[in-house]
Amino acid sequence: MSIFVDEHTKVVYQGLTGSQGRFHGMRNRAYGTQVVAGTNPKKAGTDVDGVPIFATVADARDATGANASCIFIPAPGVKDAVLEAAEAGIEFIVVITEGVPAHDEAYFYNDLKRRFPGTQLLGPNCPGIISPGKCNIGITPGEIALAGGPVGIVSRSGTLTYQALHELTQQGIGQTTCVGIGGDPVPGTTFIDCLSRFEADPETKAVIMIGEIGGSAEEEAAAYIAAEMTKPVVAYIAGVTAPPGKKMGHAGAIISGSKGTAAAKIEALEGAGCRVAANPTEIGALMAEVVRSL
Repeated sequence: MSIFVDEHTKVVYQGLTGSQGRFHGMRNRAYGTQVVAGTNPKKAGTDVDGVPIFATVADARDATGANASCIFIPAPGVKDAVLEAAEAGIEFIVVITEGVPAHDEAYFYNDLKRRFPGTQLLGPNCPGIISPGKCNIGITPGEIALAGGPVGIVSRSGTLTYQALHELTQQGIGQTTCVGIGGDPVPGTTFIDCLSRFEADPETKAVIMIGEIGGSAEEEAAAYIAAEMTKPVVAYIAGVTAPPGKKMGHAGAIISGSKGTAAAKIEALEGAGCRVAANPTEIGALMAEVVRSL
């Protein structure tokens, strides 16, 4: 089983006619993902390498049965693009775009919760999601993933997502699903959203969770792990050496006073029974030990 997406997922790319959307959309189609449509109101009736372009997401869904969307729209248009997809009945919306204004994120996050509680939003500012061998939505290189489980991955950091995938694959350890939730202040999908699904997934036997400084999401995840998780979790917190008050890469990775520090997050995760890596390279080695003991 895969969380959020599988081989039956049909994806409409909002922004397929742009250079980034086309590049990654075609890579994902080559990987085996069902990329069934693109949208651009000015290019409806055309196609991108055989993928039909529609004026609206609603038109694309009606014609193709699309149930997921991947958004490569420039930041100022993301709010409208997300709401258009939700109003069209799309069940899973992945926003790759970075630089989305925080007030726009807060608006569409809360609007989806209120009007479309059955719609799952991933991102913004995330690498997307891959269920190896089944479906890849976003910018994760499919070449570094390995199908066959037993490890699920959830990460705030895009780059470290790729490193964890690659290191597991190098050791012959497959992955069930890898989710990059993004590092913005208002993520559509949380650690707990993913941890709960990995806990319920019979094919996922262990989980890697990669967090960052800033916010309280990792502490909340630690509380969930302690109370609800029966599967082993290997964790890593990026930003151990970042000075207080400085933003580290992501808009959400900023320490305020004593809150959101790496030390506090590591303490919470270790207290929840997680094995916490001291550096990114150690993530794969620790998980290899866990997998051998399963």
